[in-house]
Amino acid sequence: MSEKVSVIMPVHNAARYIEAAIRSVMAQTYKNWELLVVDDASSDISMEIARRLADEDARIRILYNDRPTGYPATPRNVAVDAAEGRYIAFLDSDDIWLPDKLEHQLPFFEESSEIGVVFSDYEKVDAEANRKHRIIRAPKRVDYKLLLFGNVIGNVTGIYDTHRVGKVHFRKVRHEDYAMWLSILKRGFIARNTGVVAALYRVAGNSVSSQKLHLLGWQWNIYRRVEKLGFFKSVYYYANYAVRGFIKSMV
Repeated sequence: MSEKVSVIMPVHNAARYIEAAIRSVMAQTYKNWELLVVDDASSDISMEIARRLADEDARIRILYNDRPTGYPATPRNVAVDAAEGRYIAFLDSDDIWLPDKLEHQLPFFEESSEIGVVFSDYEKVDAEANRKHRIIRAPKRVDYKLLLFGNVIGNVTGIYDTHRVGKVHFRKVRHEDYAMWLSILKRGFIARNTGVVAALYRVAGNSVSSQKLHLLGWQWNIYRRVEKLGFFKSVYYYANYAVRGFIKSMV
């Protein structure tokens, strides 16, 4: 398989971590990729670092927003529109891919035409990327109904096939990655988990995963306003999500 993968990385003031994130793409054993780094009006030296690395590797493209948007959805959508690859993958500027991520994931699309998304397990690490075997595991096969119980597709690992599902944009809502994966699977596609750890997800004090109370409100909004589920169905899925989220937070 030699199809190009477009890797999307939104950036806002990520100077501390961005070089490690970009170099983890540069280190991929699968070589046919482009990295779209989208600056969301950073005020630190993030883009100086990104431009220096782009000088090293022509596969890195730098894009810009004129002003900070407050939502990762906007810079991600800028990159989706500019993407040239058949496959679209996501890496935030503070996370890290393991070297064989793309090479291991792409063959799974060949299993079935139903597979619109391939993802993997991932490992939580601290701000310094220290690994302590905090592995988040997910089901092998995920459809829309299963995904409603909670987002088991780590955005740092997810990749979708534009030939099957088209280019999919993010909505300007919190939990925008979850809403995006739901929108794909709702059309009848399934997501396939490779069953191996493919990425390191950095958990810092201000990370989304540390904002537990906010997450609860965002999840309810997804059920009621995005997916437009009825009240009692939303309560059912929400209760299951809360329990699973608590268990996940203990890892």
